[in-house]
Amino acid sequence: MSAASRAKRFNGDAEVTVFERGSVISYGACGLPYVLGGAVDDWDSLIARTPEQMRGRGISVRLRHEVTGVDAGARTITVHDRDKGQTTQEPYDKLLIATGVSAIRPDWAQTELAGVHVLRTIPDGQAIEKSMRGAKRVCIVGGGYIGLELAENLCRQGLTVTMVERGPEIAGRTLDHPYQVQVRQEVERHSVEVRCNTNVTGLTGKGGRVTGVETDGGIIRADVVIVAVGVKPNVELLRAAGARLGKTGAASVNVRQETSVEGIYAAGDNCESIHRVTRRKVHIPLGLTANRMGRIAGVNMAGGDAKFPGVVGTGIFKVFGLGVARTGLTQTEAEGLGLDAVSVDVKSTDHAGYYADAQPIDVRLTAEKGTGRLLGAQLICPNHQSVKRVDVIAAHLHGRGKADDLFQMDLAYAPPFSGVWDVLLVAADKLMREV
Repeated sequence: MSAASRAKRFNGDAEVTVFERGSVISYGACGLPYVLGGAVDDWDSLIARTPEQMRGRGISVRLRHEVTGVDAGARTITVHDRDKGQTTQEPYDKLLIATGVSAIRPDWAQTELAGVHVLRTIPDGQAIEKSMRGAKRVCIVGGGYIGLELAENLCRQGLTVTMVERGPEIAGRTLDHPYQVQVRQEVERHSVEVRCNTNVTGLTGKGGRVTGVETDGGIIRADVVIVAVGVKPNVELLRAAGARLGKTGAASVNVRQETSVEGIYAAGDNCESIHRVTRRKVHIPLGLTANRMGRIAGVNMAGGDAKFPGVVGTGIFKVFGLGVARTGLTQTEAEGLGLDAVSVDVKSTDHAGYYADAQPIDVRLTAEKGTGRLLGAQLICPNHQSVKRVDVIAAHLHGRGKADDLFQMDLAYAPPFSGVWDVLLVAADKLMREV
């Protein structure tokens, strides 16, 4: 929808048509756990734009119309009307394939048992909400962003939550080990049972409904099971159209969001992008990235010339009383890529220690030895808003800044917001002595 809006705004004479196989467009998927937890009133609150609003802008929106094929030579798509059962061929001059990602369902989760869910869409959330009625125990499989946010929000509803993670720690693909430990301690402090190094092997059920999760460490009783083990890019249409896929399995696109097939673009979660720190192709499906890609594609499809600059892997989440953020590379990731990296850890307060309600904040800064080039940062603080400082580091990573560049920054200071030497400046000073 970002692409459609941008294309129409850039070229008012363009005929823009959107085909959506579901019944909902333009909504805040990141808010799904918070509706389940009651922090957001209802599902309608997540809707950003309705089909009627988009049509009012001159954009044709066809709901429950699934594109099942692409003929790049003829420049047509095959569209199935899911309500009427009819299939038609529709022509295009420029085609955007923005099919996003699907939640991974391991073999053991391929089941007809009621109460087993993934969470990607509003209908997914509504199905979980229905299953929660009368439930007492929930098992969340996967300790990433979605799993952690769900753990908090389902606890808010009085449910007993068990989290299963096959890796050695939760938040394992997001943070270095000391910060993973802090997250786990916070989760366990709120009575979530965490089982790491645990593999799920199956499900148990009775009367057509799930009753438990079978693992290599025994059975976990559960009335509801939510599978949050990751996502995979939806590239079937791109593959059928002959578009090149990258090593990540997502669509390979250039900076204009063009695929290898003339006239076909891709944008959003089904695409690779350039990581500005490593200069490598990565697949990091996040909301802002998807929207930015869509804007770029829309401009170019409508005759303009825009370029997507890449990403630095900035992420942020709240889990119970902790705000957690990261950007760039962790020390573990940097070492895995063969970089000569060093990290420093600083403990301070999120604002002046003498000012009311100062909270402890932990910051890890990572840089390249020899050059001092910043590689990444991780932050944890009980005042979850304080970890938005991560954006300062993200900006430096986009500009390939160094530890010294960060230390020289003129950052805002007043006692309710930071110490006179903000924790980021303290960390940069310490890092400069190590690189």
